[in-house]
Amino acid sequence: MDKMKLTALMLCGGLLLSGCGTFSNMNNTAKGGIIGGGSGATAGAIIGGLIGKGKGAGIGAAIGAAVGTGAGVIIGKKMDKKAAEAAQIENAQVEQVTDVNGLPAVKVTFADGVLFDFNSTALSNESKATLREVAEILRDDPTTDIAIIGHTDKVGTYEVNLKFSKERAYNVENYLQDCGVSPRQFKEVKGVAYDEYDETKTAAENRRVEIYMYASEEMIQQAEAQS
Repeated sequence: MDKMKLTALMLCGGLLLSGCGTFSNMNNTAKGGIIGGGSGATAGAIIGGLIGKGKGAGIGAAIGAAVGTGAGVIIGKKMDKKAAEAAQIENAQVEQVTDVNGLPAVKVTFADGVLFDFNSTALSNESKATLREVAEILRDDPTTDIAIIGHTDKVGTYEVNLKFSKERAYNVENYLQDCGVSPRQFKEVKGVAYDEYDETKTAAENRRVEIYMYASEEMIQQAEAQS
């Protein structure tokens, strides 16, 4: 273990993290407590660096204030439940990440072949069954905000890829709404073409759609009131 990870583990109270498939064993309840406890962005960045690489795509409600310890724990429990449920969906890659407020969030990634036929933006029948499972999680708590981001490989022009990634993201949003997810939960839906292309992954792995679940302003306010 390198020095940075060893330091991170010490700062996190000696918690040991171990992966289990595509879902981390460190739950968001503990994570929310540490982040909400005022060790602040530093603790959030350290934990995020070990779980889901800390990438939340800039998601998060614009609350303009720090979230207290108790509220962080409550939100962490909610995100633990969502992550555990999402991990049961076939072919879903689930990561625990942090939002811009340092609060726990959930990132669910689907490779393009899971949701779409090759070189198509239309959802397949199999993918609709998968998204119905996602919708069930999202409907369960309407105070959950959602972001959907479409990605592509580097084949073809940027303009074509951008259009392609947007259409896929919007088609996922539209179907989730058809499944009863409230339109007001969707805070960001966009395609980024290959702006976030990961050179360590294959072209097929880069063709993906990411769904983020994170605390809305309403969820944060409720958690603060309960804590």
